[in-house]
Amino acid sequence: MVSGLLKSGRLAKVKIKCTKSTRTHYNQRIRSIAKCAVTKKPLRGIPRMTNKRFGKLNKSKKTVARPFGGYMSHNALKEKILSEMVFEE
Repeated sequence: MVSGLLKSGRLAKVKIKCTKSTRTHYNQRIRSIAKCAVTKKPLRGIPRMTNKRFGKLNKSKKTVARPFGGYMSHNALKEKILSEMVFEE
């Protein structure tokens, strides 16, 4: 029986060929692509790697250097700013 850690989908099963037989190893799965909260399109500039490697990155490499950088795409942010400017006038 497989342990609960391996059943959760966090790890991917990989078979490695050896000289006499094949061995099974488990690698951590790569995180999904970051998407915009408004348009649901993929965000650019945010790397796609395992959670362990992503956590070790600098903050400047995890997000984009603008307001709502890792949350909204640039087009959605532009529309939000323009709509707020029109709303104030």
